[in-house]
Amino acid sequence: MQSRTPKDSRTILTDLVLPSETNPLNNLFGGELLARMDRAASIAARRHSRRIVVTASVNHVAFNKAIPLGSVVTVEAAVSRAFKSSMEIFIDIWIEDRESGQRSKANEAIYTFVAVDETGAPVNVPALEPETELEKKRFDAALRRKQLSLVLAGKMKPQDATELKALFVE
Repeated sequence: MQSRTPKDSRTILTDLVLPSETNPLNNLFGGELLARMDRAASIAARRHSRRIVVTASVNHVAFNKAIPLGSVVTVEAAVSRAFKSSMEIFIDIWIEDRESGQRSKANEAIYTFVAVDETGAPVNVPALEPETELEKKRFDAALRRKQLSLVLAGKMKPQDATELKALFVE
């Protein structure tokens, strides 16, 4: 199986925030943004694996900035690391200033998807080869996040989480 790069999975969804998608403060509903991120992450995971993919977890979501009615929102997703059958997807959310057109980062998220066959059984995915410094940083951090998740779930002993432990031990 030939490895792929994050740019092979890069997915960009751009849309407008409409009145039916906003809360009483005229900002985009968090759930609406979650759905947009899930769609973009799903496409990125499918592009990387070339298989059916399912959302395994939403590992992190940061709602740092409200997204007002009428905003142009861009959701950018790419695989940040591939494991045996799972893939971590890093998602950046950008909004455009209505007058200047300048983009600013509003939010981010990290999702995990699993590639499956037609019966729903997990299947192997290609390795990921990061290229840019940001991709390498996200790639390395993904292993620590996976180890933390496994330790918290009781599926890995803390002393076996070598990458995670390295953060705390000199």
